Amino acid sequence: MESMNGELFPRERTVIAPGAVHVPDWLGAGRQGELLAACRAWARPPAGLRTVRTPGGGVMTARQVCLGLHWYPYGYARTAVDGDGAPVKPMPPWLAELGREAVTAAYGVPPGSGSGSEPGSEPGESYDIALINFYAGDSRMGMHRDAEERSSAPVVSLSLGDTCVFRFGNTASRGRPYQDVELRSGDLFVFGEASRRAYHGVPKVLPGTGPRELGLTGRLNITLRVGGLG
Repeated sequence: MESMNGELFPRERTVIAPGAVHVPDWLGAGRQGELLAACRAWARPPAGLRTVRTPGGGVMTARQVCLGLHWYPYGYARTAVDGDGAPVKPMPPWLAELGREAVTAAYGVPPGSGSGSEPGSEPGESYDIALINFYAGDSRMGMHRDAEERSSAPVVSLSLGDTCVFRFGNTASRGRPYQDVELRSGDLFVFGEASRRAYHGVPKVLPGTGPRELGLTGRLNITLRVGGLG
């Protein structure tokens, strides 16, 4: 029997590297629509969607809005210091809970559970930062590490809209070895443990591949993090 997306076999949960897990089709159509509506609200000023510029003068082609704390190259602030200077929008409790659910779906245990040997955040930690990146058809993201957080809790990545090629590398350099993973609308990708500081990026977006019923042109990536920054 064919899967709902027309494939002969459904895509399966895959461990890409130690601590890095791809869970296809984790978000159903209804949840995707709810997330998209929320992202559109968050993208409005103040502290809305902005173009990110690096200290060296480069410009990121993916535009970004932040919740909880504002990320800028290369740190965090409580205001949009490289945007309109407004206070950052709060991290909604339901989105933080979605991060915990995602870790459970990827690893099979809730973050911070048990004796501490399981993957996830320390007891009492919760997802308090969200970075939402909007990719137009020609947007890219170079290889980088999520290294400004003090917490070792896994990073949770949710995809909406167009499919992308997600390049997941190693912790030593931006080069090989790496593995390219196709992330589609509704997919979940979690990376923690030994892969928490791995380099990763988006070399390509595939325009026009998102579900028509979602009503999104381009790709949205919602990245949830535990800052551990006090």
